Formats: sequence, structure tokens, C-alpha cells
Amino acid sequence: MDRRDEADARGTLGMDGDFVPRISRDELKAKLESGSPPPLFEVLPTGYWKKNHLPGAISAPPDRAVAIISERVPDRNAEIVVYCW
Repeated sequence: MDRRDEADARGTLGMDGDFVPRISRDELKAKLESGSPPPLFEVLPTGYWKKNHLPGAISAPPDRAVAIISERVPDRNAEIVVYCW
């Protein structure tokens, strides 16, 4: 199985070709309710975020997502959660 097959099975490939896992709603809920939840970024245009977003989510519009996430979380090895609807 090559990385594209693996990505289709349970995640996706990031911009640099790294595997980015997908998590279920239950997994997300558990992470957010933990004592140290990861930063949560909504990667949709700001208008969507203003109308409705998950509690605690940070707006990171697609055209600025990399810059916003890098600024907020400079440690590239830190766990983050990125979502779009």
C-alpha cells in the first residue's frame, strides 16, 4: 500500500506529503474534554466561522491557514486539530 492508499483509508496527505490522520467526532470530543486539548482550527472562509463554529475554534481561512496556524502553534510537532465542514 502506498501513502495515497493509506491516506484514503484513515486520513489525508498534508501539503508537504506527511500523513494527516482523521479522527471521529467521539475522538475529537475526548480530545477537547481532556485536561490539555489541542488547538482547534476551522479552515473555512471567515464568514462561515462568524456564523457558526465549534466552541474554542480559531478561524484560519484557507488562504491564510498555514500562516495563522504557524503563528499560533510554532512547534511543528505539536498536536493540532484542523477541520472544515
